[in-house]
Amino acid sequence: MNLWQGIEPSQLISLSILLPFVGALLVIATGKSPNLREAVTLITAIVLFTVVLAIYDYISQGGEIGLELIELFPGLSISFEVEPLGVLFALVASFLWIVTSVYAIGYMRGHNELNQTRFFCCFALAISSVMAICFSGNLLTLFIFYEVLTLSTYPLVTHAGNDAAKKGGRIYLGILLSTSIAFLLFAVMATYSLTGTLDFRAGGIFDDSHNKIVLSVLLVLFCYGIGKAAIMPFHRWLPAAMVAPTPVSALLHAVAVVKAGVFSILKVMIYIFGLDELKDLATTDIMLYIGVATILLSSCIAMTKDNLKARLAYSTVSQLSYIVVGALLASSIASAGAALHIATHAVGKITLFFCAGAIMVASHKKNISEMVGLGRQMPITMAAFAIGAISIIGLPPMAGTWSKWYLTIGALEADKLIVVAALMISSLLNIAYLLPIPVKAFFNTTTGEAEPWSWSETREAPLPMLIALSVTSLCCLVLFFYPQPLIDLVNMIPGVSTQGEG
Repeated sequence: MNLWQGIEPSQLISLSILLPFVGALLVIATGKSPNLREAVTLITAIVLFTVVLAIYDYISQGGEIGLELIELFPGLSISFEVEPLGVLFALVASFLWIVTSVYAIGYMRGHNELNQTRFFCCFALAISSVMAICFSGNLLTLFIFYEVLTLSTYPLVTHAGNDAAKKGGRIYLGILLSTSIAFLLFAVMATYSLTGTLDFRAGGIFDDSHNKIVLSVLLVLFCYGIGKAAIMPFHRWLPAAMVAPTPVSALLHAVAVVKAGVFSILKVMIYIFGLDELKDLATTDIMLYIGVATILLSSCIAMTKDNLKARLAYSTVSQLSYIVVGALLASSIASAGAALHIATHAVGKITLFFCAGAIMVASHKKNISEMVGLGRQMPITMAAFAIGAISIIGLPPMAGTWSKWYLTIGALEADKLIVVAALMISSLLNIAYLLPIPVKAFFNTTTGEAEPWSWSETREAPLPMLIALSVTSLCCLVLFFYPQPLIDLVNMIPGVSTQGEG
């Protein structure tokens, strides 16, 4: 039964954006009572998810939802419109907010973190801006809330307050603000000058009357202006942000920031340029190969990192470019794979970061070289890590199989064999830098035999953290056997289909 059945469809958009904002205010109001503050966070997250489910239900039945807040100039307004790609991102973000909140409660208490009220407040504000990004009706609205997301997550990155956190925060803020102002803002203004509109439209807003050279330059500006997609060389903010607490790393890598980047890239390619127009631009292949280079180079760098969070950070840089490459292939089925990868990478990578945080809280270990035999103490955590790793690699029976399958088929359909090769090599590199971690934890690396173990040796992280990482690892499995709701949603995106061009 739809809990929001009596609500006007346009009001559902308002609720999805305002609920986390109101939740942030209530977190501040209840800050002196940790139990009440955390109850507010969880209740707000659950209610938000029900709102997004209501939006999904309405859209899946063929409904349309739009909301215009204010018209600034003719053809230029702050407005919202629901479309399938945005619903997909909203479902992922709102569901994972619930799980990450459960995890954060265990982590923040288990690690005795300071400033927990500020943490949960900024977390809610970030989710509010993510919802606005999901349902942006035009580039202006997207740009505004893209910047709000950057600013609202800065206090989370610098949460520790030490010199390392401040340095990481400066890199984070510096790269993301400079790219968006120098490149993205200019691209938005140029688009409005050329077309007289910034609205997202099926098939794009450019046509044959627009100069191809100008559009080719605009494509580069959009790709690098959306710095949250972490295309090399503007990727350093992401590993620099690893100084933040692990729940923030989970937020950055799965729920909000990086997904907002690749979502924005995909949305611009589909709704501003249009896949057909994209095929004819001179810089499409250039940016495609830069994306391929990012996939391979960041995978190689990940292999050199002994610090677990640093290795996962460079893994994320690589995996994000899967989505960028999928968009730039300008193929119907590759775009479907890119959209699916937003969800499948989210559940896989958040599992890995949850496990990294659990290891740090329970055993105080950060480096992979220290984790030999850790499976005896943390069997649940290391089993979940293995599941998340297999999903990121793209092996059955885990969720990542589907998105990588469609990306590969899309590359073949577009006759880009170099992309197919890059995807295969990257998957092998994924195996090389992810699977040895649980293998070392569970097996004696000298004899190859399983390490002896008993429940009396178990020293797992606090229960909320275990619940969260168990849920997300289960999602990796469930989305392999039951991906159809996501596939159906992806197939509703104009010009995008898991069946290919036909």
